[in-house]
Amino acid sequence: MIELVKNPKYDFMSVKKYAFALSAVLVLLGIIGTIQIFRGRANLGIELAGGTSLQVKFEKPFSMEEIRSALTAGGHGEAMLQAVEGENVLFVKLRARGGQEERMVADPVLKLFREKMPGNPFTVESISEIGPAIGHKLRQDATWALGIAFVAIIIYLAWRFEFKFGVTAAVATFHDIFAMVGIFWALGIEQDLLFITALLTIGGYSLTDTVVIFDRIRENIRLRKRGTFSETINLSVNEVLSRSLVTGFTVILAVLALLVFGGDVLRNFALALLIGLVVGSYSSIFVAGPMLVLWRGEKMSEVKR
Repeated sequence: MIELVKNPKYDFMSVKKYAFALSAVLVLLGIIGTIQIFRGRANLGIELAGGTSLQVKFEKPFSMEEIRSALTAGGHGEAMLQAVEGENVLFVKLRARGGQEERMVADPVLKLFREKMPGNPFTVESISEIGPAIGHKLRQDATWALGIAFVAIIIYLAWRFEFKFGVTAAVATFHDIFAMVGIFWALGIEQDLLFITALLTIGGYSLTDTVVIFDRIRENIRLRKRGTFSETINLSVNEVLSRSLVTGFTVILAVLALLVFGGDVLRNFALALLIGLVVGSYSSIFVAGPMLVLWRGEKMSEVKR
């Protein structure tokens, strides 16, 4: 097995105060972002907010100025536009409006393009129209999915290790989820169903990484009869550090390929995975272990299972 770091002896526990401070900022940002999502004040995709999404391919190159001018003339100046360079493809997204939430606007928008740009024919590649009631239900379903995952993590790790390990791993996992929500909200990046998928994916990855460290901690508790719990955690993290770096680097290579070659549809999804991988690796090393020490203390009490 490749060893990126041979015989590491880093004192990860010595920086726990700084790690907790950084984590507090990330979690606070995530809580604010989550509240804004439920208030409808975040940059939500139409799947979560309701609205219309169009993908149109023009025969000739077009300028965003003429597209924006055509939409503004029809009362749709707030539309979000995204063009695919070199392919004459345009994505148009319009959120549902208050008072006219159920009205579908795909046909009027296409009519505007035909009237304002008669010299540039186009074909419609996809249309997606979602009412706000469906968007609200999808937000609720996503919340339930995350909540169920939280409970399942605690139950599994409480059985696999002990209750304190389970709660700590669950908190570390949701630390990563809140951090991703907060970063995306702060940067104003659109949050849609693919983003929710990325949250659950990173939750699973982070949990796996944490379980590997916890398993080594449990082994070292049984092997070591002296020293403090902090020393055991440092030893355990250093022993699996090379494995964690190799695994993380391999996954990041795949995610970078998605980010570069996946196109506009997958770009935000790949970006969420990339951010989540970094945050997840950070929390497994700098958050989960120190939280265990705060809860269990420095006494080397053996894990129940």
